Formats: sequence, C-alpha cells, structure tokens
Amino acid sequence: MKESNLISQLQERGLIAQVTDAAALDAILAQKSVTLYCGFDPTADSLHLGHLVPLLALKRFQMAGHRPLALVGGATGMIGDPSFKATERSLNTPDVVAGWVDKIRKQVSPFLDFDCGANSAVMVNNNDWFAGMDVLSFLRDIGKHFSVNAMINKESVKQRLNRDEVGISFTEFAYSLLQSYDFAVLNKSHDCQLQLGGSDQWGNITSGVDLTRRMNQQQVFGITMPLITKSDGTKFGKSEGNAIWLDPSKCSPYKFYQFWLSTSDDDVYRFMKYFTFMTLAEIDAIEAADRASGTAPTAQRILADHATELVHGKEALEAAKRISQNLFAEDQSALTESDFQQLALDGVHHIELGYTETSLVDALVQSELASSKSQARGFIESDAVSINGQKINDLTYHMGTVDHRFNRYTLLRRGKKNHCLIIWK
Repeated sequence: MKESNLISQLQERGLIAQVTDAAALDAILAQKSVTLYCGFDPTADSLHLGHLVPLLALKRFQMAGHRPLALVGGATGMIGDPSFKATERSLNTPDVVAGWVDKIRKQVSPFLDFDCGANSAVMVNNNDWFAGMDVLSFLRDIGKHFSVNAMINKESVKQRLNRDEVGISFTEFAYSLLQSYDFAVLNKSHDCQLQLGGSDQWGNITSGVDLTRRMNQQQVFGITMPLITKSDGTKFGKSEGNAIWLDPSKCSPYKFYQFWLSTSDDDVYRFMKYFTFMTLAEIDAIEAADRASGTAPTAQRILADHATELVHGKEALEAAKRISQNLFAEDQSALTESDFQQLALDGVHHIELGYTETSLVDALVQSELASSKSQARGFIESDAVSINGQKINDLTYHMGTVDHRFNRYTLLRRGKKNHCLIIWK
C-alpha cells in the first residue's frame, strides 16, 4: 500500500488550519481515491481571491488522484452564511441568485478537470435537493438532529448573540443545518467523505460531519484552510472593500497582475505556497537567491506570472505584462484596444470628455494631474508631461483626434508614475 503524504504536503504549504481525525483521514487517502467537496455560495456575482485557496485545494486533491465535487449553493446562497459576519446579510431575489449561480459555475469550471476518467470533477447545486423540501420534512428529518445548546455555543454564533443591537435571525441561525445536510446528501449520493472550507467554516463542517454520522452511519472528515491575511493583518475578503475579484470584468487581468507585483517581501514566499503549484524546493530556491542577490527580489514577478496565468490564462498574462511594460515607455504603440479597455476598467485613473479636443493645459487640470493651469504650465515647461508616451513641452499644444488611440483613448502622463486615461465620448 502506498503511503499518502498529501495532508503533510498541505500542512507544509501552510494550507491546513484544522482537520478532523487527521490520522484516519490520511490512512483512507492512502488506500483509495476519495470523493471530496467544497461549497461556493453565490452571495455576489463573482468569486474573489479568498475563494481561490479552497478552489486550488480541490485541484490539488484531484491532481493526487481524488475526485472533487464543486458545490454551488443555489439554496444556501438565498440566505448567506452568517459565520463571523458582524451584521445580518441582505437577502437577494431568486432570479439574482440564479444568475450568480451560473456565473460562479463558469468561474469554478476551468480549475478542475471534468473529463479525466474515474476522478473527473462533478458540479452540484444544493438547490436540487432543497427546492422540493417542505418545512415539516426539514424540521423532522434534519432539525431533530441538532441541539440548540450546541449551536448557540459555536463561536461564530456567539459573537452575533453578544451584539444586542444586531443579534441573529432564525434564518441565518438555521444556515448551519443546510450546509450540514449538503454533506449528508453528497455522502449518500456520491460517497463523499471529505469537506473543505475556510477556517470560518469549522463549525459548519463539524456539524456536517456529525449529521452525516447520525443520518448515514458513515464516518466523514473535514479540513479547513486558513483565511489568508497579509503581514499587516488585513485580509482579501470582499466585505472589506479591497476585493480582488476573479471575474475579469470586475478586476482586470492587468490589475490582478499588479496586485501580485505589489506583494510585500514579508508575504510573497508564503503566497507562492498558497497560490501556485511550484514545489516547496523551487520556492525555497527563489527565496534563497533573492536574499543572496542584494538587489530587488524576483519573487513578486514570478508569483504574478504564475497566479495571473492560472486564473486568467496565458493570453491575459501576456496582455498584463505588455501593459505594465508600455505604460511607462516612450513608445506605447504596442498597446491594443483591449489593453486600453483594461486600463479604463480599473488600471489607471480615467476621465470621460464629451468632446474631441482640448488644450493640454486644460486636460492636465481636468485629469487632476495638475491642480491649476499655472501648475500645468510649469509641468509642461519642465518636460514632465507626455501624451501616449511622447514628451510634450509646447504650452500651446492642443489635443485632438491625432492623439486618439482607437478613436477614443489618450494616455496622459505626468512624471514617471502619474497617469490619466482620457476617454473621448
């Protein structure tokens, strides 16, 4: 029998926060291909960077010969997980949630192999088993297995109960029952024995382990992964207003690439372990070389290359690199129309003008690259202003259609790093 070391490999990469009965799980993983699942609730129209850790964990298990189930929560997304949320979630309409289910299903799909034989991935939706369930069946068949005392003592619920002005509704309080039943259903229908989730899911996962034991008389397991935080303590969650979305229409590949380039030296090697499939030996070698070089580390660029290609593909990576290289160059002719669309989405500050020409002085003020016309003239005279990469030092210069790239874009720059994209309407 081949000894499994998948759990220890994940632990070495810092990808395991908690696990139920690690020794028994490791023994089963060594014996056979195990079916596992992770759930993704459609509480927004896109997944974000925080979802990437469990999603890549599913892929790691599949690469090791196990079978992943990706569950999109068409039912649970109607409620939203209250775990460690400070306030009650806003409820979305069924039509909105159904639309988000489709988008998230498409986002999850590229990371897993759905046609590789016995361990092909399967997509499931918990609305399939909850939509037809009546309330009496829910209370009798599921609710009877749960102790309210135990539910109240879960840390995620306690925090809400201690906020008298907020509290927790019965709707959100019952969320754990729904997720727990998912595990029992998938265990029965797909012989699923393992659930993955973020560390905030520990209470829900252990409830599912217990419910599956009670309903199916089966031993199942749970693994949680750490919620990713930066060295300064901040995290990537969408609730914090700094989300890095996986949908390229919400976060362009260029912005995604730049996010990784700006990773601090304190975080970059750890993030390589989380967000790439490089071996630990390769990552350690990069870190050693960076520390010995005495120059700027190469790790951020390597991480940006790997993570951007993984999420957005090789073509998008090349576009992100092309934009990065050309944005500060004198010759910006290599920028494509698609590149400008990315910059207009979130790549640089931009303004829209409802006419086709203006003076360079006025453009600098309107773009907020200068606070006044006199300051704008000073920047132009000091050779600090460029249009589409070309330096302009003519105080009387008038921007017109000759400066329009693809009939609608002009890239204005002051100094080395201050940009504004003018979009001519």
